Amino acid sequence: MPDAPGGTELYVDALCRALQRRGVANVVPAPAAADGSYEWMGIPVRRFAIDRTPPTVTRVYGADTRAARQFAKILAAEHPDVVHQHALTAACSHEILREAHRAGVPVAFTYHTPTVSCTRGTLLHDGRERCDGHLDVPRCSACTLQGLGVEPTIVTALEWMPDAAGRVVERLQLEGGVWTAVRMRELIERRHGVTRAVLDEADRLVSLAPWVTELLRANGVPPERIVESAHGITVARATPRRGRAEGPLRVAHLGRLDPVKGTRVLIEAMRAAADAPIALDVFGLVQHDGDRRRLEQFQSLAGSDRRIRFYAPLAPADVVPRLAEYDLLAVPSQWLETGPLVVLEAFAAGTPVLGSNLGGIADKVRHGVDGLLVAPHDDLTAWVAALRSCASDPERVARLRANVRPPRSMEDVADEMHRLYASLASARERQPHAAQVTAR
Repeated sequence: MPDAPGGTELYVDALCRALQRRGVANVVPAPAAADGSYEWMGIPVRRFAIDRTPPTVTRVYGADTRAARQFAKILAAEHPDVVHQHALTAACSHEILREAHRAGVPVAFTYHTPTVSCTRGTLLHDGRERCDGHLDVPRCSACTLQGLGVEPTIVTALEWMPDAAGRVVERLQLEGGVWTAVRMRELIERRHGVTRAVLDEADRLVSLAPWVTELLRANGVPPERIVESAHGITVARATPRRGRAEGPLRVAHLGRLDPVKGTRVLIEAMRAAADAPIALDVFGLVQHDGDRRRLEQFQSLAGSDRRIRFYAPLAPADVVPRLAEYDLLAVPSQWLETGPLVVLEAFAAGTPVLGSNLGGIADKVRHGVDGLLVAPHDDLTAWVAALRSCASDPERVARLRANVRPPRSMEDVADEMHRLYASLASARERQPHAAQVTAR
């Protein structure tokens, strides 16, 4: 069975299908508990086994060599012209890239999320300020420890601890709590080594957003190895409604119930604007127990406020037509994203976006033209003011809606990737076909 889809998986799926329409054959290898193969709606999938022994922090911050060996077997069986890697995890690491190169296969790598290079996973220094993404062991170690809740005085003390202390802890096989904190500099150095290997060795690095290009250049990737190719979507533009309907301002919020998505910020802003005529519909994706607990927390936070309603997630084909029914899409993300795709889906629906002034959202939304950009973090003042302003000024919302432009198509992305694959595969003197690599 396929994994629960996230943004990367949806992107790979759409890209594979668009490439198939161009005569490009795709095989999607992905890590799993055991080797296996199946076909998912016309796309061949090959699963390669990961290391099932109890995880260690060393392996979490490094590479799963067993997974790489199993991936090499898929390479030997499929003989791809190009490998396109879409994730960087322990199971889908730099060793995947190196196995491809050992087989003489060029590799493209797409930077999808901050987790590629940021151990904290947000690219926000100390959780609030945008980071330039330059890999710096002392700075990243301190930021990671701060994100784990370590007291500032202890973080400072650990910064002065010699690297040898971490190696001693590793040899003694001490893990968890304070021992992981003591090892943090060594672990960050290990993880940076994985990231730098990909940045240095991938034949091409695909950037989905301007901030990714800046990050790659900050880490020494030459411009000629960077391919800029923004997100696209697969659905056609919906017929938007004209003007705002009678009644309260209708706001939609879609996505994973993960803290970085900012759902809590949005609900708290709604509660702080308790007298504003706004109806918020939250379509939350619940994938595991943690999501279910957060949904319960959000429902408790909403309390008896009947303006806030919770729904099951929409099917992909239903997102655009449903968004066309709303006045605004709220995207209060608390991290840098290359997408999110839902912003493009809102634009396909003709619906303006109220979003965080961060990353891919800031790159896509034209403030005051087809949406509004808001200070992203936990100070609710800006979010409350933006919601109140839109609720009290329907003409402004109508102007934003009128300025929404159709988004870029996944067909455009497929054309760019097809050209990239052909360029990388030209030395192999065969018609190009690609092996797409993704991981969770």
